[in-house]
Amino acid sequence: MGFAREVGDKLVFMADGVICEEGDPREVLGNPQKARTQEFLAKVL
Repeated sequence: MGFAREVGDKLVFMADGVICEEGDPREVLGNPQKARTQEFLAKVL
């Protein structure tokens, strides 16, 4: 995740084939807006 945060221009988080959240990697990873994204990041970070 650190690599994506540092080098990516845009991050897209998908769950069950649907885009849940997208935007600047620092924003999505640091301040996710959707519950599904928050749940995933809580498990992997």
